[in-house]
Amino acid sequence: MKPVNTVKVTFPSKSANEAFARSVAASFAAQADPAADEIAELKTAVSEAVTNCIVHAYKDCIGKITMTVSLYEDDTIAVTVADTGVGIPDIKKAMEPLYTTGGDERAGLGFAVMESFADKVRVRSKQGRGTSVTLMKQLGKK
Repeated sequence: MKPVNTVKVTFPSKSANEAFARSVAASFAAQADPAADEIAELKTAVSEAVTNCIVHAYKDCIGKITMTVSLYEDDTIAVTVADTGVGIPDIKKAMEPLYTTGGDERAGLGFAVMESFADKVRVRSKQGRGTSVTLMKQLGKK
């Protein structure tokens, strides 16, 4: 299915831009007239995806994060958050709850949170080349 509308933004992997990414995704999703709880869930999932880039992809430097948001005729929204950072050596392991490479200050729940607030989460990664996380959510499900 082809999207009816798409937006793409690129921003530095700075913590301050996590709120920006959440706002972009929520504002773009508003054209589908979603419920408030759907917007809150989308913002939470996007927040986790962007935070993963900031914390894990670019540990000791600032890199670029690209977020693409697409809306489809059936009011499904797809948000892809991509980086060109270190990549994930073992995606299956990284998606296990409580697994983290971020040290003691991280809970290791990022992917679990994304999966609980999106209908589908797809992760693609290549070591040394980066990672993309696509979140799919059907809006308007009552």
